Amino acid sequence: MRLFQLMSEYKTAPGNGAVKGTTREVTTDTAKLRFDYKINLAPEWEVALRADLPLRAKDPLNSSNPSGDYAYGVGDVDVQAALIRQINSRWAAGFGARLYAPTGDDVIGSGKWQIMPIVGARYDLPELSKGSYFEPLLRYDQSFAGDPSKKSISNLQFAPSLNMGLPDRWFFTLYPSNDIRWNFGPPATGQTGRLFLPFDARIGRKLSNNMALSLEVGVPIIKEYPVYDFKTQVRLNINY
Repeated sequence: MRLFQLMSEYKTAPGNGAVKGTTREVTTDTAKLRFDYKINLAPEWEVALRADLPLRAKDPLNSSNPSGDYAYGVGDVDVQAALIRQINSRWAAGFGARLYAPTGDDVIGSGKWQIMPIVGARYDLPELSKGSYFEPLLRYDQSFAGDPSKKSISNLQFAPSLNMGLPDRWFFTLYPSNDIRWNFGPPATGQTGRLFLPFDARIGRKLSNNMALSLEVGVPIIKEYPVYDFKTQVRLNINY
């Protein structure tokens, strides 16, 4: 869609403690501005473009922030492009890539350029309810340049999204975000394995034909690779 989104996210995750080998909880508050734009190429083909601007507050403990105070600023911005085909009335599929630039500082950003190939499909489920669909999405996050002192990034991300339309313009989505992860890169703080498997769900309501408000909550089930301890997101989508 052509979309403007306001998103507010609260997330906690393990971080390095004051003593080597210890951990402490790190909190990240993000306000993100998102713009989506589609270009119709043909009756069955379109290009979907996306840009994200994250504004962050974070309290990690490291050499750049030895007191563990909150730091505020712009995080790593990203742009994305995808080619999508509407195969028939039920099926659509597409592929693309997202590019992250290390615009955040040492406390807030990753310090790495990242490329993220993406592939996904959607299958409409009108027999379940109007607006219902299944949409598996797979992507791979790989760093390739940037600050050599920063930890490299290499992980597989998956979202088996199932959206269910509910009465009175409500909707409920299981796994709306790519939070299922398998880490191929260096171990994160507190990592004991490679898999992160959360319970992730979103509830929302269309306020009008062009506006929707939703709340998403994620909590770990398997946290061998600790992406977060708790996550909540509020999104306001405005279609144009």
